[in-house]
Amino acid sequence: MPRLAPWDPFTALSRMDREFDTLVRRTWPAPAATRAGFVPAVEIARDGEDVLVVLELPGVDVARDVSIEVDRGKLVISGERRDPRAEDDNESVLVRELRYGSFRREFALPGGVSAEQVEAGYDAGLLLVRVKRVVQPEPMPVKVPISTGEAQPARVLEGPAE
Repeated sequence: MPRLAPWDPFTALSRMDREFDTLVRRTWPAPAATRAGFVPAVEIARDGEDVLVVLELPGVDVARDVSIEVDRGKLVISGERRDPRAEDDNESVLVRELRYGSFRREFALPGGVSAEQVEAGYDAGLLLVRVKRVVQPEPMPVKVPISTGEAQPARVLEGPAE
């Protein structure tokens, strides 16, 4: 009698996951540059007058694959996490929980923030973006005259009378 191999749920799941990824890659109508392969986790916190935006980007070459821009009142962080394995090597993957592909995160900025107020660094898989808040002094109050709509006194013209 032939011996049946035991059913391995992980092999079935990994095959379904690979097939799903292949299907999504083939049928997704969005251009490759706008697809969100993964969405990096983010944490936003105050640090004194500054705001600190931290993104989890392990395995990303930030010098090559990440862009930070200030565009129309928004902080835009975009990039890509590349799969280090060749496309042919993906058949050997049994379980895929890591996501690869393009990402784009946008954050509203307070009025008047420029690119000169943004600094970024990368350490231990975390992208740290500091938005320096320039505190502008309060303008001094200025009194504005109020017109009441009453007739203005007529000006007396000096000169010969006719």
